[in-house]
Amino acid sequence: MPARGLMVCGTSSDAGKTHVVAGLCRLLSRRGVKVAPFKAQNMALNSFVTPSGHEIGRAQGVQALAARAEPEVSMNPILLKPTGERTSQVVVMGRPVAHLDAVAYHERKPELLATVLDALADLRSRFDVVVCEGAGSPAEINLLAHDIVNLRIAYEADIPAVIVGDIDRGGVFASLFGTVALLPDHYRRLVKGFVINKFRGDPALLTDGLRDLEARTGVPTLGVVPFVHDVALDAEDSLALDGPRPTSDGGAKGDALGVAAVRFPRLSNFTDLDALAIEPGVSVRMVSDAAALGDPDLIVLPGSKATVADLEWLRGRGLDRAIAERDALVLGICAGYQMLGRRIVDDIESGRGRVDGLGWLDVETAFRPEKVTRQRRGHAMGQGVTGYEIHHGCTTRGPDAAGWVHLDDVYGTGDDGGVDPEGRAVGTSLHALFEEDGFRATFLVEVGRRRDKAFVPAGVSFAAAREAQFDRLADLLEAHVDLDAVLR
Repeated sequence: MPARGLMVCGTSSDAGKTHVVAGLCRLLSRRGVKVAPFKAQNMALNSFVTPSGHEIGRAQGVQALAARAEPEVSMNPILLKPTGERTSQVVVMGRPVAHLDAVAYHERKPELLATVLDALADLRSRFDVVVCEGAGSPAEINLLAHDIVNLRIAYEADIPAVIVGDIDRGGVFASLFGTVALLPDHYRRLVKGFVINKFRGDPALLTDGLRDLEARTGVPTLGVVPFVHDVALDAEDSLALDGPRPTSDGGAKGDALGVAAVRFPRLSNFTDLDALAIEPGVSVRMVSDAAALGDPDLIVLPGSKATVADLEWLRGRGLDRAIAERDALVLGICAGYQMLGRRIVDDIESGRGRVDGLGWLDVETAFRPEKVTRQRRGHAMGQGVTGYEIHHGCTTRGPDAAGWVHLDDVYGTGDDGGVDPEGRAVGTSLHALFEEDGFRATFLVEVGRRRDKAFVPAGVSFAAAREAQFDRLADLLEAHVDLDAVLR
């Protein structure tokens, strides 16, 4: 008998589907249920590398951690990584297969449906429960005929659905009613409940509206989840940058540090910054122009899905000159590391060929058709580190750039990253380095030393902070959602 399951859809993007799925995964895990998350198709520039070296959406990797399950490629069989206004890299079962515009991808959907259903069936054969997440709205009537992520999947798998609505932005009753009203009958019958998310105020004020909504749709509201400021998971995309992000709870000792991270138009894997933000005494800001840069102690050039285009954007905004004028340490991660080099040769991603980099590091990057996706481990600055690589660009060091991270794992030994001779810039291909508490503390002490500041690490644990977020989500759902109805 296939595993039981639930589809969690939303009235829109960023309604809270990802958080609800993560919270349900943790709740079920706490009750001894073997549970897995699933999202058939994810569009995100934040991704996660599984232990097997497959690339999936960051949200599904984190939901798996909430479920206390090992992240795997079946949890997100299709990942779309936007490369322009109308094109995306299409990753199928963890490997890139094509760059397609919306029309070409839409034509491929029927053949991808089988891949999606096979992945879901595989999970259902090995787990007690699979909690599925939809994408956007399930009632996009222009896309229903070729839906491969929302209620088509629930229908094919014969699992019920709930719909999450964001009341904080207004119009939640119209959004929930309109979503159900637009659905064809065979999909409408799958919708067993509503969850209203991000409510501020007294839920009693909603009673009449909820009663009327159920009378009009035949669908009960299973819970009203309050707006909270202290829950922030690894985000799916840049929409979440404007919402709650991880921050420290204070309690810093010594001098405070300021971090300015460049918000590229095609910013990817900005979750690298979350581990810095939870450190007491460290403030992290996203900046998009030279005027906002201020006088930080650390400037981060994070990842990007369009390295050359975002490098041109950086120069066009005058940020390259502004960064050079500051006395801050400059850290480049993945694409940011590539930008700091002398040149980039790219006939793959941008097709621009040879492009001058910022010239801060004696490194050169050549883009290759094969995409590197793998977890790595090693040591740096006397501390153990773990991280993961996701890149087409392969970077080599010249004689004036020393290695920064020494890698030693199943992929062999060697040095990653580069440091300039004057110690003003450092780069690495590895994401998630700062999730290692010892390395993060050592690095921040060095950032402070360069600025004559005595930064004192607070000894916080990133892993413990993430676990606390999962449990906080589970507690919220347990307190404000009719879990008996959900479990039924």
